[in-house]
This record gives sequence, C-alpha cells and structure tokens, in this order.
Amino acid sequence: MTTPDVDEFAEPLPATRRALLRRLARGQAEGRAPSLVGAVVREGQLVWTGARGSVDGSAPDADVQYRIGSLTKTFVAVLVMRLRDEGLLDLGDPLAKHLDVPEAEGATVAQLLAHTSGLAAEARGPWWERTPGALRPETADIFGERPLIHPAGRRHHYSNPGFALLGALVERLRGAPWGEVLAHEVLEPLGMGRTSLEPRAPHAGGWAVHPWADVLLPEPAEDTGRMGPAGQLWSTAGDLARFAAFLLDGDGRVLGAESLAEMRAPAVAPETGDWDGGYGLGTQLVRHGGRFLYGHTGSMPGFLASLWVSAEDRLAGIALANTTAGPAIGAIAADLIRIVAEHEPRIPEPWRPLTEADPALLALTGPWYWGPRAYHLRLRADRGLELAPATGGGRASRFRAEPDGTWTGLDGYYAGETLRVVEGKGGAPAHLDLGTFVFTREPYAPGDVVPGGVDPEGWRAL
Repeated sequence: MTTPDVDEFAEPLPATRRALLRRLARGQAEGRAPSLVGAVVREGQLVWTGARGSVDGSAPDADVQYRIGSLTKTFVAVLVMRLRDEGLLDLGDPLAKHLDVPEAEGATVAQLLAHTSGLAAEARGPWWERTPGALRPETADIFGERPLIHPAGRRHHYSNPGFALLGALVERLRGAPWGEVLAHEVLEPLGMGRTSLEPRAPHAGGWAVHPWADVLLPEPAEDTGRMGPAGQLWSTAGDLARFAAFLLDGDGRVLGAESLAEMRAPAVAPETGDWDGGYGLGTQLVRHGGRFLYGHTGSMPGFLASLWVSAEDRLAGIALANTTAGPAIGAIAADLIRIVAEHEPRIPEPWRPLTEADPALLALTGPWYWGPRAYHLRLRADRGLELAPATGGGRASRFRAEPDGTWTGLDGYYAGETLRVVEGKGGAPAHLDLGTFVFTREPYAPGDVVPGGVDPEGWRAL
C-alpha cells in the first residue's frame, strides 16, 4: 500500500508556510491593522495559523478573541435550519405565523435568511453598532420610519434588522435567549468554548486607525441587545476553524451535510449585479481565483473578520483583524485558500470498490437513452445513483436512494425530482421515469413507452 507524498492533515510545507505568512504580513502592513490573525483548515483540521502585529504587547495566537460581526449571521442561520429540520417551521412560512412583527409580516423565513425580505439595511438610529442595545429594548424598537424599503421577495437588499428578527424567532420557538440556544445547540457540540456574546480574555481591543496618520482611536464594544443576531459574537481563529470544518461536512449533533448544502446554494441574485458574488441562506457566496467559496465576512467598530470554505479543495481560510477599516479581509482569507491549493493541490481519495452490491441495482447501470441522447447510469455508495450524458455537457445529477425504492435528485437540473424504475414483463427494468422524462435502453426502439410514441417503421436512411 502506497502513502501520499503529502499528509493531508499535516501542516503545510515550508514554502507554503512562507507564502501564507507573507500574504498575512502584506495584509497587515498595507491595511495598517494593529493585529491580524490568519488560519487555514485542511480536511477538517487546523493546519496553519499565523499572526502579525500585537495585542497587549504580544503576537496574538489562535486563542485570542476578536469580534466577528456578521459572521454571527451564519451561526443564527444554522439555528433556524435546525428548527426547520425538526419540523418546527418551514422556510416558506410567513414570519407572521410565528412572530407578531407588523413591519415584516409579509416576509418569509427564507427571505429573511437570504436578505430578500425588503427590510431596511439598518436599525433605527443612533448607529446601532456603536450604541447600547438598551436603546432598542423590544423588537419593534429596531425599526425606523421606513422599515420596508422593497416589496418582499423582489430583490436582494442586505438587512441587519432581518437577522435580529431571526434571532427573535429562535427565542420564540425555543423559549430561551438566542445566545443560550446557540451555546447549547452549536457551540458546545462543536467544542467552540472560546466563542461568546461578550469578550473573554485574552481578547483584542478594537481600534480605528487614522486615515492620514499612524495613530489609533479606541472603538466602543457595546452589547447590541436585540440586534445581537446581526453581529454580536466574539470568537477565535481556533474556534472558527472548528466551525469551518462543520460547514464543510456537517455534524449530526448540529446540522447535517444536506441542510448545509442548502444554505450555500444561491438563493438570489446579488444586489450589485456582480455574478461573482451572491447569497444563500445565511451564507455569502463568492468566486475568487476561479474557486467557489462560501462563508461570511464581518465587521463591527474596531474589528474585521472573514471565513471562506472551498468544498472542492477541502480547504478553509480565516482572517481576523482589530481595526474598523483597512485590510481587505475577505481577499486575505480567500488568498490563504488559494496559496495552499496552488502550492499543495489536493490528493484525490483512493478509489475503493463497494463493499456490497445489489444485483438488481447492477442491472440498472450502463447506457440509457433520453430520445436519441445517450446517458450513463452509475451505481454509487449507499445505493445512490449518478446519471450523466455519455458525451459533452448536459443534465447530470446524483440521486439518493429512498426507502420506497425511488431515488431523489441531489443536484443539477433534477435536484429534488423523483427517479423511478418502471418494470416490464417478468419484472425486468423497462424504463426510467425521471420527472416525466422517459429513459429507455435503446434510442427510440419500436414499442418503447416514449411519450408521443415511436414511428413504427423505426430508424431509416435518407
């Protein structure tokens, strides 16, 4: 048995580590950040951390807390998806079914998650990120004179109050403050003991850097109260590495991989018209260097944060800084992924045969035809199937086996559609029915059950 040249769980090679540190150093120097921490997760394991600058006179490590701003939203979205998976709500439910909030009664849960509720971007003044939450003690207090800016569902319009409402929704259905629910249902199972609503030592102080001089001004760190679900959390590079591993593969104690895949599917076009970026259900989506990344950025007075995951590369990049503005925090985290992927491309998993195979499923494999178009059907693990065109591009999908003997599409054109095997005489597979499309063993063979029928004279030459 051979072993790979690079241990996927080991720290990066020396040249890679130098390139990572250089990118971090360049980001800290050019962005004029008092401190900047970076981390890389590979195959679910924290394999590299680095830091530039200082916190309280020392270089920060992966255990120093920074405020993570809107990264909080992804945590809240996980709580909402848990409620959905337990059957306590449906993403299509109007918020009014669960909460009495007239300002947003027409918006659905999914629209709040995807920022298409039409709600205003910010809470009623003064600037909520720099003022105590006691100024907005009740949910109704977060809305200004124009709470609804756009019709619900019409367009993507980022809304911090929208996530405040999702936090209130969690509280209503769980009967406990959202922060307590988060700690019990997400942070504790994932081992994120250094993530909290309030800072816990050691933590960085938040600073503003003068735009024209190398001097600093301390920023306030307020408890934002009802607006907390939009950006209250503090965390560390070490804890966010655990969260990144969870976002990649899921965790049965918290949320399964299928629900996480749903969260990172594009839910709406971006408001800027830039199709290299978008939004799912509580996750930002970007393309960077040809890679599809999902995660979230965050900012609060004195802090910037970013976490990106590349499922294809099995990598995640994290960047945290204690400055209000300056470093291109999203690009830094994305570049950490790019550097490792380019220096140390992922080694494919070894091919292994199935441990068991049902003869009836084996009989389904091979060529099938949608009209004259040839497809291949392959058998995967756990009785799963994969249907793809024999040549060129087209409608390829993977399918999950269901207890009733059917299969459900997981991706592509047939996502959510049902695949059925229709038996002929003697119980042998006669054709496949996929969302009313009929796949046969021969292309338009006489007698085949093809909608519209087959010319009885069959194929001919002109």
